[in-house]
Amino acid sequence: MILHLLRHGETEQGGGLRGSLDDALTETGWAQLRSAVRADEHWDALISSPLQRCARFAEELAAARDLPLQFEAGLQELHFGDWEGRSAAQLMETDADDLGRFWADPYAFTPPAGEPLLDFEARILDAVRRLQDSYQGRRLLVVTHGGVMRLLLARARGLPREQLLQVSVTHGQRVHLQFDGLGVREIP
Repeated sequence: MILHLLRHGETEQGGGLRGSLDDALTETGWAQLRSAVRADEHWDALISSPLQRCARFAEELAAARDLPLQFEAGLQELHFGDWEGRSAAQLMETDADDLGRFWADPYAFTPPAGEPLLDFEARILDAVRRLQDSYQGRRLLVVTHGGVMRLLLARARGLPREQLLQVSVTHGQRVHLQFDGLGVREIP
């Protein structure tokens, strides 16, 4: 199975830890996503996080290309708990030590009332296994979030867990991963 992962575009509420907040895309965000896909590309299906910053574009593209669309709640962003909606600059003023611990090793520190990264990882990997069961040998476009893409890219690159947040994923960025019996690898 080949996954073409696409991170949602810029949102109306801007940067910061958006997590499970259901922000809409800005016009720039729509443009980022529309420019990330080419007319000559083909996928067997579209998969999307149900959050509107992913789902609205996936709906538009599925209709335009006459492709099946599946919403997968397991591919939602990490829930940041009390930090949701706050920027790193804001957190530096109130929670600098905890933010530092989170950035140093997000597996070892969970934001207050947030989702532990081990639970997030299990949720993402379960969703990918479900996709493998349903779409073996197929090409999928998956519209999702930065944290989901970082996690899967870190695994594909064999990075130690404390380097997860060193993986950079920008709005509208695409990456391609192949899943097979040997695991996951990044492909051009």
